[in-house]
Amino acid sequence: MFLDFFLLLKSRGIPVSLMEYLSFLEALNKGVTEKNIDDFYYLCRISLIKNEKHLDDFDNLFGLYFKGIETITDETIYKIPEEWLKQKGERIFSAEEMEKIQSMGGLQKLLERIQELFKEQKERHQGGSKWIGTNGTSPFGAYGYNPEGIRIGQNESRHRRAIKVWDKRNFKNLKDDVELETRNIKLALKRLRRITREGNEEELDISQTIKKTSENAGLLELKMLPIKKNNIKVLLLLDIGGSMDDHVELCSQLFSAAKYEFKHLEFFYFHNCVYEVLWKNNLRRWNEVIPTYDILNTYNSDYKLIFVGDASMSPYEIMMQHGSVEHYNPEAGIIWLNRLKKKFPKMVWLNPIPKEEWSWTHSIKLIKEFSEDRMFPLTIRGISEAVEILK
Repeated sequence: MFLDFFLLLKSRGIPVSLMEYLSFLEALNKGVTEKNIDDFYYLCRISLIKNEKHLDDFDNLFGLYFKGIETITDETIYKIPEEWLKQKGERIFSAEEMEKIQSMGGLQKLLERIQELFKEQKERHQGGSKWIGTNGTSPFGAYGYNPEGIRIGQNESRHRRAIKVWDKRNFKNLKDDVELETRNIKLALKRLRRITREGNEEELDISQTIKKTSENAGLLELKMLPIKKNNIKVLLLLDIGGSMDDHVELCSQLFSAAKYEFKHLEFFYFHNCVYEVLWKNNLRRWNEVIPTYDILNTYNSDYKLIFVGDASMSPYEIMMQHGSVEHYNPEAGIIWLNRLKKKFPKMVWLNPIPKEEWSWTHSIKLIKEFSEDRMFPLTIRGISEAVEILK
């Protein structure tokens, strides 16, 4: 099993040596790690990767090769055989079939039922409506369809109906050096800048110098003034991963333009909805998090708060405790959103989905209501309208 992974890394151009592979096996044999996917991932990475430029490729290959072997709950370790979740053929569901499939009736019922299945299921299932499997209408598994389900062992979203995803996903940071097509975004953001003069007098005031020199009968008298500075403060919260993968290029352009325009820019990432923690680096988002309370207590209310996200998720992720797609959040996302709105009253939400499609998604309606209609499309016109609200 591990030899095939070693060969996969080499075939994809990652320079892994035989000595590194043997050291990795030795560490496994000596029980260096606990029996969980996090420790195993980091042991693989430390043992086999020598240069950080290969980390993204390694993460992608690790997720591709080892998908479906993750721990399932925080309290009890359930293991699902990888064979149960392998895709064997593609099943296309018609609109008529989808309409006939009923949801189980909420997050709590799904969580209770999946724990029962972990104890009861003994073999692989495909195409069914009850067990954890593939290509079926069961709420649990991969490559099928259900209006509300728990996705396990599938490396991408297909119908975007999952309430929870039991696969630990690694996201990439948005690029901050993108220049192509950012000029118009910069021009739109420029209107938000607040230019003031403060600090030491370092810049020559030509008009006052001429005036004073004339009053002194030609005797030169230099007059100085502080340099103009853009003192606007911006707090940028960026949705990353999942359905936002479709909008990475556009969001990278916005991110680049914002970093260029605003000296006082602070940014943090979240996934789908804001909860008790945010993060700065997606490659280390599971280990290096910032409590959302720290954001609320660190930055003053004069910061302009800009959310960037498609607001497309299960409504449970916004409105319910434990509704997060990735973890058991102690408080509902809407509570954290309202705390941020109260602290930063100058707030807008930029949505990369076209405005005419917002009414199709319940969660977008909820976020639009939360923002008090301060949601704008991520277009030049939408950014310009958002800037006017933030002034």
